[in-house]
Amino acid sequence: MIFGRSERGKPPVEPVTLKILVAGGFGVGKTTLVGAVSEIRPLRTEEFLTEAGRPVDDTTGVEGKHTTTVAMDFGRITLREDLVLYLFGTPGQERFWFMWDELSEGALGAVVLADTRRLEDCFAAVDYFERRAIPFVVGVNCFEGAPRYPVQDVRRALDLDDHVPVLLTDARDRESVKDVLVGVVQHAMRVGAERRQTVTT
Repeated sequence: MIFGRSERGKPPVEPVTLKILVAGGFGVGKTTLVGAVSEIRPLRTEEFLTEAGRPVDDTTGVEGKHTTTVAMDFGRITLREDLVLYLFGTPGQERFWFMWDELSEGALGAVVLADTRRLEDCFAAVDYFERRAIPFVVGVNCFEGAPRYPVQDVRRALDLDDHVPVLLTDARDRESVKDVLVGVVQHAMRVGAERRQTVTT
């Protein structure tokens, strides 16, 4: 069944739609991740990097990158017939961070993509979601040639609470990204249940 169509004799299922953010530093793979899983052609707002932006666009470690997201990436994936995720990739550069407040409105949770070669670039995203109490997982994007570290080392380096999941992923691989998105939904549901229990006790 896809959006209102169902097998003969069965009532149509109205899917629940959830909003997930994909955040992280410049060049960490957010656009790639959204494109890897989206079942529609992703909406992208990319512009070419220019000489004028060179002083503020740090391309160290991502020298091959020639474009940057200036507003958002958008994609959609159906996890089950009754569960659809809308994915919003945030811009990674500081001068576009004003977009984050609008994009985070109504979000169930977030993926913070991390590159072990530039781990400090995702500090701002981690801090943003912690301060706003938005559940998030950290997805360590396993770039070719990048050093691999145990999950606990990444957790300590980012000073994450023990309950924040840290997952290894490949932003180019659909199944790997799906696992991370399932992890976000499950984590957000756990956090929501814990908050409701705290309120009622």
